[in-house]
Parts: sequence; structure tokens; C-alpha cells
Amino acid sequence: MTRDLAVVVVNFNAGEHLLRCLASVYAAAGEIALDVLVVDNASRDGSAGRASEAHPTARIVQNPVNRGFAVAANRGVRETDAPFVLLLNPDAEITGGELSALLKVARDRSRAGAVGLLVRNPDGSIQPSARRVPGIGEGLAHAFLGRLAPENRFSRHYTMADWDRMSEREVEWVSGSAMLVRREAFEQVGGFDEGYFMYVEDVDLCTRLRAAGWRVLFSPEVEVTHEVGISARTVSKRMAYEHSKSIYRYFSKHVARGPGAALKPLARGALLARAALVARRAPADRVAGPRRRA
Repeated sequence: MTRDLAVVVVNFNAGEHLLRCLASVYAAAGEIALDVLVVDNASRDGSAGRASEAHPTARIVQNPVNRGFAVAANRGVRETDAPFVLLLNPDAEITGGELSALLKVARDRSRAGAVGLLVRNPDGSIQPSARRVPGIGEGLAHAFLGRLAPENRFSRHYTMADWDRMSEREVEWVSGSAMLVRREAFEQVGGFDEGYFMYVEDVDLCTRLRAAGWRVLFSPEVEVTHEVGISARTVSKRMAYEHSKSIYRYFSKHVARGPGAALKPLARGALLARAALVARRAPADRVAGPRRRA
């Protein structure tokens, strides 16, 4: 039977967070028919097994090795047949609204290829989960200044900091930590680019959706509380380099074409420098194979 909505959660060592994530999904389901799927990226903490015991209607797909978020998310979408799929991080919980309201937004906006949710930090502050795609200069300025001076004008423009996220709006990209995708659109553009291990695959997907004529929307109909980066905390030095690697892949695919290709060496050097700067402040790597974004 085809369900109204599939929910795909990519898990890697998320512990009790996964259990709370799934409980919140079922609590927000209302009357809609759900297909809930956990794609486990070779976790070592037994979280997938505990999730199966606590939520027997959730299906568990085990990956023998962790090939990253994009590969796992694509597999999850393929394993379901609902016309809409909610991608949700295991460290995210639905804390406001019902999934039927989000589904209605997507159905009513027939050209919406992706819809982002309102995402909050555990303290209630809003995460800038819907953003612009920055230009080269703005992106580099944000990369180096964002941590040191988060209120700089480049970062504020990129994150759309002057918008309170209380209204529906068309945007350039939304975070894959809580993203509803229309199957038709997702399949048309080939899903996530599996060349990304983690980070930026959501920006890439939204860029390709918009290029194919689909809209990317943000809607506050459903709220999510997201405790950022649970699965990546023990591999944060590696994550600094994975982040820069993913930014460079996006730059090479979508920006550095034609005359812009001459900027590749500059971009590579700048991103390596940024990764080294971030890694210096990060704890040592302890576990290989992260799940996704911080």
C-alpha cells in the first residue's frame, strides 16, 4: 500500500536521540499513513536495534559500511514509494505542528520540489536552516568570519538573519536535517549527489531542483528541535576537512565553469586554510565514518 508520506532517518551512533526522533514522528503523524524507515550507517552503539524494539512499525535498513549521508538518504528514498519523503536527522525531534499540515503545503504548491521546516536549537533559538547560496566573495567571507564574528554583514546576508522564519517563503536552499522532498522532483534530478560524503549535498540538491524548474520553499507549519551534530562530535577534525571538501565540490560543479574555472586553485587553497583553522580548535578524531552535518 502506498503511504501518504515516508519519513527517512539516516542514523549513525545517534543513541537515544534516534528513539526520541522516531517517537516525535509518530506523535505528529495524525491521521496520515506513514512509512518510517531508518537507514543505519554501520552504527556501533546498538541504536538501530533499540529503535526497532521501541518502534516495531519502523523499518530498519542496515548499511554494512558508512558511505555517507547522500548514499544512505538515496537508498532510503528508493526503499519507499510515498509521493513525498521527509528527510529527518536522528538528532531532530518534531516539537510543533502536524505532518498533515506540512503535507498540505507541499500538495498545494505543485511546483515545490523541496520544503524546509522551521528548525530550532534546544534553547529555542532559530537555526538558519533556509539560506541564500552565497557568491564567491560572500562565501569566503562567511567561511573565515562566520565563527569569529557571526554578526558580520556577509554571514547575515547569507543566513538571511533579518528574516524571523515565521512566514512561508521561497528560498535558494533548505537544510537536509529537516527537508520534505517531492518524489517526482527528487527522482527527476537524480536525488542527492553521492559524491558528497556529508555537508553541502542539500545545497547541491536544491540548486539542481531550481535549475530544473522546481521551487524550494520554507514553511513554519512544522517545528523541529535539532541538537546539531550528535554523530559528528567524535570526528570533528575530519569533519572540518569534509566540510571544505564538499564546498569545493559544489564550487567546481556550479560556479567554476567557463572563465570561472581559473578560480579553482584560489578556492582550494582558501578552503584548505579554513579547514586547518577549524581543525586546530576541534577535538581529536576518535571514530571513523560520520553521519552528516553539524
